[in-house]
Amino acid sequence: MTNEISAAEVLDDILVEPRTARIARDVAVVEELAAHGFEGPVYKTFEDRLCRQAWPALRGMLRTGLLVQLSVKWFTDRQIVFFVPPDHKDLLRTSGLERDELLVDIVLPALRKFRLKALMGGGWNPEYRGPKGPGCLTSYFIGLCILEFRRAYLKWAKQRARLAEQEAALLDPEAFFRLRPALPHLAEPEVVLFTGPFMELLDTQPAETQAVVRLTFEGYADSEIAEKLRSTVGAVRNRRSRFRTVLYEAARERRIWIPAPLYVDGDRTSQRSAA
Repeated sequence: MTNEISAAEVLDDILVEPRTARIARDVAVVEELAAHGFEGPVYKTFEDRLCRQAWPALRGMLRTGLLVQLSVKWFTDRQIVFFVPPDHKDLLRTSGLERDELLVDIVLPALRKFRLKALMGGGWNPEYRGPKGPGCLTSYFIGLCILEFRRAYLKWAKQRARLAEQEAALLDPEAFFRLRPALPHLAEPEVVLFTGPFMELLDTQPAETQAVVRLTFEGYADSEIAEKLRSTVGAVRNRRSRFRTVLYEAARERRIWIPAPLYVDGDRTSQRSAA
């Protein structure tokens, strides 16, 4: 696979260990995983390690634009239309939060396909005889992420376009009321805050906290958020609780509205009075 080999070259530049040594080690790893049926605690440990190894490379490839370039080329070569505008490339280059948000939606499906295709289906070939030789398991996984990028990017871009439309409508009362029935369940002040002071406040928080809050607004349960972020339910709740403390402090200073998903237990009206 072309993208696998490209990913292998990327890892060659990042990792000190020679590619041949990584492949030899991975052969033994696959044998062990196969003995456990590619499931259970042993596979979970391997999967976690695979993510830790691939994540920095993927973030770097998004930042430099290499991941975008390889994905666009792969689909274009197969006559599948795919274009990423310069402003989106710039955003992914400058915003770690946007990179992480996009990568979450890339990595999780890629992990499932990796297990089925690379391991159970025998798609990873340590004796691949292409012009640039075989890649290690991590490079194969990164290749799958390159293929997942188009789907995840189109979803991400659509969400950004929808938010931009909502934000523009706030400046045009007639457009706002035309758009209002299609908006999420948020009340009008909450829509305003989600694109204004609220987002400015959220941007000051750690990336993990920002991810928890964003996924909460998208309607994910705590257990689903924990799974997406490879965390625990307790950690998810703690991060949201700490952000809620910051949010309520801003509300007491009358600088911000509090959105419904971040209310503490209690009457809705009493929560509004805090803002």
